[in-house]
Amino acid sequence: MQIIGRANKQKIALDCDYVEEILPVHGKNYVYRQVENSFTQPNAEMNIKMLEWARNCTKNSEGDLLELYCGNGNFSIALAENFRKVLATEISKSSVQSAQYNIEKNGIVNLQIIRMSAEEFTQAMNGVRAFYRLKGIDLNAYECNTIFVDPPRAGLDQATLNMVQAYERILYISCNPETLAENLQQLSQTHRIEKAALLTNSLTPTILKVAFG
Repeated sequence: MQIIGRANKQKIALDCDYVEEILPVHGKNYVYRQVENSFTQPNAEMNIKMLEWARNCTKNSEGDLLELYCGNGNFSIALAENFRKVLATEISKSSVQSAQYNIEKNGIVNLQIIRMSAEEFTQAMNGVRAFYRLKGIDLNAYECNTIFVDPPRAGLDQATLNMVQAYERILYISCNPETLAENLQQLSQTHRIEKAALLTNSLTPTILKVAFG
């Protein structure tokens, strides 16, 4: 049993500060390390439904996948077998460490994680800045025609929103319908909505996940 207590900016943990969760998705068990005080999907049952929905949306995909805000690799790991290669970004150091562990634990060989914010990656893609963290990674080797985003409640910033529009297919999962609606106003100028789903991550109707593909 793993017990973690936090109060007054102090953390007390027995044994370790994480739990490992097994999620059955389309008949396959995925193992995820969830680290305390890092973002994770709080409801395992709804997370499984989201993963299966995203996998169904990307079934028989061609090319590669780019994911922004990948966290501990929750989606990118489950989606990896639907693509030739997956490139994912995340700014949180602890989440990247969890993602690397989860990639190895699940035997994923076609997924690369970069510790960068979505804004930084947008700058790199647009040639605005060069980043040492991209040393040894050939972005031109990826043929990403699908992009997956699950941004924070603030939604996508304008530069990232512009970059996202350049991709043939967009999967957008949001926990804030208001900023999603704002982003969709621009995205609908270049893309059409083919699939949508509404899920809740809690017993109250205030925490929603809205998914568009």
